Amino acid sequence: MFDGSTLKCVIAPSNEEALAQAVKDSGARHVVVGGSPYRGPLYASLARGAVVARFGVGHEGIDKPLATKHGLLCTNTPHVLDQSVAELTFLLVAAAARHLPAIAGAFQQQRWDMKQGSELNGKTLTIVGAGRIGSAVARIAARGYGMRVVAYRRPQSKTQEASEDFAAVTNSLETALGEADFVVVLIPGVPENKHFFNRERLALMRPHAWLINTARGIVVDEAALYDVLAAGQIAGAAIDVFQREPYEPVDPAKDFRTLTNVILTPHVGSHTPEANGGMASRALQNILHAEAGDFSRMDLLNPEVLQIK
Repeated sequence: MFDGSTLKCVIAPSNEEALAQAVKDSGARHVVVGGSPYRGPLYASLARGAVVARFGVGHEGIDKPLATKHGLLCTNTPHVLDQSVAELTFLLVAAAARHLPAIAGAFQQQRWDMKQGSELNGKTLTIVGAGRIGSAVARIAARGYGMRVVAYRRPQSKTQEASEDFAAVTNSLETALGEADFVVVLIPGVPENKHFFNRERLALMRPHAWLINTARGIVVDEAALYDVLAAGQIAGAAIDVFQREPYEPVDPAKDFRTLTNVILTPHVGSHTPEANGGMASRALQNILHAEAGDFSRMDLLNPEVLQIK
């Protein structure tokens, strides 16, 4: 709620109907939302010119066309969580290489299980989605561990300057996956990326390779991945994001928690004080920019709304 030159923030429910009612009851001018889907009542509850500020980067839960129709400005908080997500991503790579969850779990059960791991130096790490977070992962992998890092970019992707930490940039997914010891998934969870990693693409990976997904659950076909893991067609998977969160298997008979070659974390890639503080600050700054009419400084997801009278 905007109050003079400051923002007064009040806690509100994430459920859309309850949030819409809270907006009406409080007279709130703007809302900061998480990753839940918002498909209707919220947009009608806000006045034109209000901000729907996403606390985070992914914004598939916000209906941008509907928000635009209601004259609402939608924003997110890019870049402030890059380092946190990159660090967790590489932590999962390293944990996979040394079978850390398995041997630590065995130790807790008083078993001395000296399961042999592998060094990362000289191994190939393929990053599918080599943007800012991918570049941060590449820096850690190449400079810290001596890995060979390959970036996969789609042939139609906009030309971007490649990080010096990438040993190669390719438009061939077959090459990128076929060379990899570890495959990191960092593509956005937009509709066109749904099940990007399907059964056919997973089959391009080598039997000893690991898949690490810290992007969005929707980009991996979880049923197909379960089958590949259960059959031992790839060595394992480390997953921080899921199609249903809190995690529920897409098929009760294909529960990742029943497999021994998976590492599972509950969507904590950006869950650090540093990233959370950055996201909060940026979300509120977007609202302040809107109040000041300084739209060019906003992380605006639907700039077409500015053309609506």
